Amino acid sequence: MATIKVTSENIFPVIKKFLYSDHEIFLRELISNAVDATQKLKTLSRSGDVKGDLGDVRVRVLIDKKKKTLTVQDHGIGMTAEEVDKYINQIAFSGAEEFVNKYKDQAEAIIGHFGLGFYSAFMVADKVEIFTLSYKDDAKAVHWSCSGDTEVEMEDTIKAERGTDIVLHINKEFEQYLEDATVEGLLKKYCKFLPVEIAFGKKKEWKDGKEVELDEENIINNVAPAWTKKPADLKEEDYKTFYHELYPTQMDEPLFHIHLNVDYPFNLTGILYFPKIKSNLDVHRNKIQLYCNQVFVTDEVENIVPEYLTLLHGVIDSPDIPLNVSRSYLQSDNNVKKISSHITKKVADKLAEMYKTDKADFEKKWDDIKMFIQFGMLTDEKFYEKAVDFALLKNLDGEYYTQKDYIEKIKANQTDKDGNIVVLYTQDKDLNYTYIERAKQKGYDVLEMTGELDVHQMSQAEQKNSVGSESESEKKAMLRFVRVDSDVIENIIKKNVNENANDNYTDEQKEGMRKAFEQVLPENSKLNYHINCEATAEDALPVFLTQNEFMRRMKEMSAHQQGMSFYGQMPDQYNVVINTAHPLIKELMDKMTSENVNENVNVNENVNANENANEKTEKKGKTEKTVWTLKDQDERLKQLFDIALLASGQLKGEALANFVNRSVSLL
Repeated sequence: MATIKVTSENIFPVIKKFLYSDHEIFLRELISNAVDATQKLKTLSRSGDVKGDLGDVRVRVLIDKKKKTLTVQDHGIGMTAEEVDKYINQIAFSGAEEFVNKYKDQAEAIIGHFGLGFYSAFMVADKVEIFTLSYKDDAKAVHWSCSGDTEVEMEDTIKAERGTDIVLHINKEFEQYLEDATVEGLLKKYCKFLPVEIAFGKKKEWKDGKEVELDEENIINNVAPAWTKKPADLKEEDYKTFYHELYPTQMDEPLFHIHLNVDYPFNLTGILYFPKIKSNLDVHRNKIQLYCNQVFVTDEVENIVPEYLTLLHGVIDSPDIPLNVSRSYLQSDNNVKKISSHITKKVADKLAEMYKTDKADFEKKWDDIKMFIQFGMLTDEKFYEKAVDFALLKNLDGEYYTQKDYIEKIKANQTDKDGNIVVLYTQDKDLNYTYIERAKQKGYDVLEMTGELDVHQMSQAEQKNSVGSESESEKKAMLRFVRVDSDVIENIIKKNVNENANDNYTDEQKEGMRKAFEQVLPENSKLNYHINCEATAEDALPVFLTQNEFMRRMKEMSAHQQGMSFYGQMPDQYNVVINTAHPLIKELMDKMTSENVNENVNVNENVNANENANEKTEKKGKTEKTVWTLKDQDERLKQLFDIALLASGQLKGEALANFVNRSVSLL
């Protein structure tokens, strides 16, 4: 009788509840140990410590439903009784770590780090048995068993083949691990790319309308996945094939890839793919798979790698990634942080290289990778510093510019009287057609900004960019993004010369016109209209709508940003601009008539110099006020306002039908 050497008799409850976050990890750990034993045997063979042919080295997973056992079987180095006592009975003594230290110049991927993996079996098993035979000459086979307490049984046994069988007597609560489909699913999840063949059952195929079992073993894994090979040994087709091996249900081809291959200051391999990303930031997340020496760790990489990298697909593999710990531990691990920083640099460098070597091809891909780059710029300062040189803006002519190049293009014509460079944009070129044409008449350029993150990118650019000298003696010009329908174009980019037409109407006349139009505004609790009269240009619309850039942008940003819901709940604000320079409005203004109305007012009596100021008296007085009214208000007011709604894409449903009928009657 032997005793497990631990400091506490409560070690098993701790293992069962706290060592791993998921019970299913037990299978990964046991197979990892089996692969370790096989890799050790191969290393010893190459060093000459093991003679002759190694024979069958497959790892097998076997299920016996009658006995309710699950067995992981390997043909690796096996263990002697002394080694079982040392590596199994002494919890947390890592045989893999000792082995790597001894064969550090020859050892292949040795997975285990902490020596606790074997005991994960007790999360799902009432009893665990080991049958093992060492590769060493004259070694005796050993049988070890434990029922989940600190006492174990060890005895000599008979075993025909070198290696180790781990037999789990599955607890009734976890009998799903005796189902073929469940076990095969876990093997494909965790062991899909292990470097030793993993066999589970026999291959099957459909014949004569039914599934039949073949003689050939069912091999779960690809022992030499693409990321373990040198880039020079792979063709473009190999990368695409591996992409679909990773994501069998993914129909689209990746745009391009980055092959990671680092051996200093840490070990890192992997392949990252850029999928097409057009909308919905969440749809492609949890697609990067983390591996440790080809053993799957997790695909929930948020808070482990920068958030924007979660939009990519692919594999990251490093022996420096802890294998059997929680995501919270991964997040704080220094090696993981270094790896994350390196990947950020590699991704930025790859994109910069693509832009420099083939701008035309980069521009073709831009709409599909735009969201990823914008997301990175918004969330990672280091990435922003690199990406600002290849992040593109697209205008309505389909031309692409970096931010720097675009500023250079427009600054001569789109600089206002205060020296600010104004970038015009639209989010719907059809909806804003009228406003865009007015801007083009001025010779202005308009960007197309239709992406989910465009509004955030514009705000970031405004915050980070000023143009010209930073000396106190020279005023710093600012960069402003303004949607083309946010105001009259003459107001968006104000020049030194007053471009507005002469406005000869009095404030009272304008107030009368404003009140006349108030009568035709629709009642809508979700919309607020503010009417003002302004002489813009004779060839502009007689009445048109504009929307304040700041408030509209805040509402759009509130849809993607926590803490801004206040703006999202506010009604939309529109300015109704009555163009007093237009002939139709002039005609209506000329129909305005005035009448004088007496109005009672309180007037302070003049205070005599000899009188005490505190002895003021008030007297009642009358004053005349001029009130302007629009006589014979025909339906043209409603028609003009509906034209403004139509031009901004807001005339729909019943209002549109009424407009059509009214237009016919007016004709």
